[in-house]
Formats: sequence, structure tokens, C-alpha cells
Amino acid sequence: MKITSVDVFVLKTPLDEPFAFSQGWVNQRSATLVRVTTDNGLVGWGEAFVQGLEPPEIASAVIRHALTPVVVGRNALDSNVLWYEMYNLTRDYGRKGSVLAGISAIDIALWDLAGKYYQQPVCQLLGGAFRTKVKPYATGFYRITGQGEAARLAKEAVQHRKAGFTSMKVKLGFGLDDDIKVMRVINEALSAEFGADHKCELMVDTNHAYGVAEASRLGCELENYNLRWYEEPLVPEDLAGYKVLHQKLNVPIAAGENEHSIYGYNHLLDVIDVAQPDVGSCGGLTAARDITAMAQSKGVVVNPHVWGSAIAQAASLQLIASLPVPHHSLFAREPLLEYDRSSHPFRRDLIENPWELCDGMIAVPDGHGLGIDVRMDTIERYRSHDL
Repeated sequence: MKITSVDVFVLKTPLDEPFAFSQGWVNQRSATLVRVTTDNGLVGWGEAFVQGLEPPEIASAVIRHALTPVVVGRNALDSNVLWYEMYNLTRDYGRKGSVLAGISAIDIALWDLAGKYYQQPVCQLLGGAFRTKVKPYATGFYRITGQGEAARLAKEAVQHRKAGFTSMKVKLGFGLDDDIKVMRVINEALSAEFGADHKCELMVDTNHAYGVAEASRLGCELENYNLRWYEEPLVPEDLAGYKVLHQKLNVPIAAGENEHSIYGYNHLLDVIDVAQPDVGSCGGLTAARDITAMAQSKGVVVNPHVWGSAIAQAASLQLIASLPVPHHSLFAREPLLEYDRSSHPFRRDLIENPWELCDGMIAVPDGHGLGIDVRMDTIERYRSHDL
């Protein structure tokens, strides 16, 4: 099954209402998608995670000019061989960021192709499914004006809970006093609406807005909320700082969306409780599989990050289905699917038969490969030709 072509699609659309996370304002939704075609007519889809405020054209250029020449004409089933060839070729100027995102996109597409070739879902090729349904958590709580939005964010929390989400992640990093107030008001609103025992699990994410001292102070305040995790308290380079927080705080520390490959995770896994590889940037499903094995050996939970389109969500669902729990018990805590509830047309509109929340769970697609059918009409509607 030889690869005959690699097509890259950059999708962009402006937001009617820009929103902010701690690192800046988001004015548009964008995605970098890859379609890999083979000589037997099979097609695989992948996605490069557009990280933070990254222009989607960066990963697109990497895929077009550096990676496509490596894989065209090669056996699409040689995913591990091709991963290392792509990585070794780009090692001197890659290892992180958009280059690894480009490798991720092609790698995901190769796994999609393999699943279609063997007529199995990707999770089966990863070794089988520990679960066929995954509980999603609502990501949102972005800012419209900046600080002083606690009351609006509390209403959003109530809306997520009424929509069936019993887990949700709050975006912080807008100043310690504002962060602390937001958490207090959200908890009060949930208690007032659903009772003091509202059973709504919370996580927080500051997107590395603070240094060790501020992150530590915030973490101490967060210990009152029995959080599932405290995400990206520090910049990804500060492993020494992560070690301090890991030892000092009683809140589980999560990180990894800005880390890449087994080489980057090798030391990160020693200073966190929850690893969050994003399949669209960590190196794809091949790297995520290997990161999972490393994490398992260290007793670290793996819970993938996902902020991309429906393709990234589908790949993440396949990965989550195959994840072992690091601490086995009769009532082990299961991994969650990050489900961004903010405006994003490249989700439901991008695939046929988008998944639905049913009894608080989302079913893992059981079709061949990623288990999705991509809609080319949606791609053409949002496709950018300014390349």
C-alpha cells in the first residue's frame, strides 16, 4: 500500500466574539488537516494541533516541504519506520512545536489508513479497547473582557452541568486575586443550583501564566476544591519548578500539551501526576503510544489534551479507549475526553454523524481507522488558499 500523495488543508474562520486565555486573545478558529492517499484508493486523515496562537500555515509548510518527500512512495503500513525517519530528518531543526505537529498529522493519517486496511478501529491496532465509552469534560471558561468575569463564568458552569457534563475545566491565569474569586463564585453557584454535594468535578488550567511562587500560592488556595488536576502551572521548560510544586502541593499536577515525543516526556514524567500528550503535536498516535508506556512504568496517569477539530477528537477517543490505568483497582479512575464547548465550526460540521453525549458519555467510534467520514464540503467552505 504505497503512499501516492499528501494533501494539506488549512482551515480558518473568524470568531464573531473573540475570547482570551491567559496567553492572549483568540480571534479565529483554525486547523491544519492532512489527507494521505494510497495506490489502492484508501485515504487517511490526520491533524496538526494549532498550538495556542500559532498560525496554521507553519505546520502546513513543514508537512509540504520537509515531510511529504519522506513518505510519498513509501508503504503506508510502515508507520513506526516513517515516524523515526521523519523525526531523524528534522531533528536538528525540529524536536518541538510545529515540526512535531506536522509529524503528528501524517502519523495519525497512517494509523487511520492502517485501520481501514485491516478493517479495524485504531484502538484495536493499539492493542484493544479497555473501554468503549468515555466520559467527556467541558473545557471553556474563556474570557470575553479579561478580569472581573466571575459571575458570567459561574453561569457557564451551571450551563455545562445542565447539559450533562459532571466534569469541567476552568481557565485561570488572569491574576491570583481574580483566579481565586472565580473559583469561589463558581463553586457557590454550583452549590446553590445543585446542592452543596453537587458532585461536579473541577480541574483548572492556567496555561503557564505564573512562576513558581505565584503558582504555589494559587495551588494552596486550590486545595480547598478537591480538584482532579492543576494544569500547566508553569512554562514547560521549568522542570525544576514543576518538581517543587509536585512535592509541595496536595493538588495533582498536570502538564504535557506543550511537550513533544518520548524524548521530551522522558524527564517531564518525573515531576507531574497527569501526563497530557496531544496526539496532534506530541508525535501522533505512535508517540502517544510510547509516552503511555513510559508513563505506565512510572505510575503517571495519561489523560490526552485535545483542542483541535473532529479529526483530533476522533484520534484522541481511539487513544483513550486503549489507555491502561496506572493504578489498577476495582474502582479505578478512568481517563476523560477533553470537550471544548466554545464556538468551533470544525467539529460537528467536519464529519458525518458527529458523536452525541448519551447518559454523560461519548461512544468510541467503532468504524475502521479513526471511525469518521470527513466532509469535503466543510473543508472547502473554510479552506484558506493563501499559501
